[in-house]
Amino acid sequence: MYPVLRNLLFRLPPEQAHNVALKSLDVAQKTGMLNLFTRHPDPCPVTVMGLEFPNPVGLAAGLDKNADHLDALGALGFGFIEVGTVTPLAQPGNPKPRMFRLPEHEAIINRMGFNNEGLEHLIGNVENRRYKGILGINVGKNKDTPNEESESDYRKGIAAVYRYADYITVNVSSPNTPGLRDLQFGDSLKQLLHAIKDEQTRCHQSQGRYVPIVVKIAPDMDDDGVRFVAAALLEAGLDGVIATNTTISREAVKGHQHEQEAGGLSGAPVRESSVRVIAGLYAELGDRIPIIGVGGITDAESAAEKIRAGAKLVQIYTGFIYKGPKLIGDAVEAVRKARPA
Repeated sequence: MYPVLRNLLFRLPPEQAHNVALKSLDVAQKTGMLNLFTRHPDPCPVTVMGLEFPNPVGLAAGLDKNADHLDALGALGFGFIEVGTVTPLAQPGNPKPRMFRLPEHEAIINRMGFNNEGLEHLIGNVENRRYKGILGINVGKNKDTPNEESESDYRKGIAAVYRYADYITVNVSSPNTPGLRDLQFGDSLKQLLHAIKDEQTRCHQSQGRYVPIVVKIAPDMDDDGVRFVAAALLEAGLDGVIATNTTISREAVKGHQHEQEAGGLSGAPVRESSVRVIAGLYAELGDRIPIIGVGGITDAESAAEKIRAGAKLVQIYTGFIYKGPKLIGDAVEAVRKARPA
């Protein structure tokens, strides 16, 4: 069924198709139709960051920025779902068009720009959800917040979502908020990570509940950059790292009509760089800090290689758009076979 639905959706502009697909999922879930077209993978439990995941394949942030569709997405068989990125204040994001398909490459370019309805809206949706699975909430800074004041936005985000999240992701790697990626390097990263840890400690003490915090990084850093990030994560005592976000490189899509579009490239072209970063992180971190692998998972093998490179969990997004819910089960089985005995 999904290839037929995808062909219909791909006749619409990408962002419109995205919204139509999610609203259709909501209807299918509420009417019970979703169960007729989806098959949940067999359990493949894994414990990471003290959390028991029913399976190691999650949905990456960005698909459901506001947690508007949490119940429907949660019914598809994911082992966990990450919503966001959410910023303290609502913001419209970048001007449209801001999303472009590259079907020949199983890829998407987006420059959405953290468009979201803000913390209050997302929290309201999370409070009213029926989905009972593991929920990650991805937080970022507002576009108008200067980098030197970004710590305040991240603290606000962590404090607001702490009681509702099973884990929290700090996004410092989107290419679509000017200057954001600068926070991944040097003293800026160290200062931010220590502030994040301080806010986590404060929330833990006040609420009596420990919520793991992970940092999402880009695929474009060199080996020295990867080693620096690994050392900074260990020094600050963060709980995990997501590798990776979208890439600004166009090497893999040269000659495509959308090659010159600004934004982050996701999907199959990110596969190799994501695995390189995961392997580099694992070489430095070992099993001390778990890695969540994301980027270019479009089939079973691309999920398995993330695990072989050192990831404990994986997430899908662009591959899910191209392949549909079947990719979840395929990825679970591949990861099951690839995990160390």
